[in-house]
Amino acid sequence: MTIIRVSEAARFLGVSDDTVRRWTDNGSLTPVRDDAGRLAVNGLELAQHAQKLAQLPEDPHRTGSSARNRFVGLVTGITADKVMAQVELQCGPFRVVSLMSSEAVRDLGLELGSVATAVVKATTVIIETPHGKGGA
Repeated sequence: MTIIRVSEAARFLGVSDDTVRRWTDNGSLTPVRDDAGRLAVNGLELAQHAQKLAQLPEDPHRTGSSARNRFVGLVTGITADKVMAQVELQCGPFRVVSLMSSEAVRDLGLELGSVATAVVKATTVIIETPHGKGGA
């Protein structure tokens, strides 16, 4: 069982330590103690709680797609030259960056503060762990 300290849990969910403590006080999360006796939570329970809390805005232009990784957010940066552009979205706590043609930026009507959806379909997604358990 993975044990996560309250401060780490708060950082992962983008809330304060006090919020996580309130969740343990009101029964939303079960409090446990780590090896040093500090308040912590079960990693699986925290992941399930995070899924319950995750409510992204509805994609305003949702169409049929095989891509399952969709991030709705706000355009926070556009760097463009005559041919190419870099577009940054803030999707909840995540920054998503896309490289596209400057023509696509114009055609999509992208501007700072506009709502957009990053759609990611990748055959390679790299997962890392802090402790490097297991092998390749």
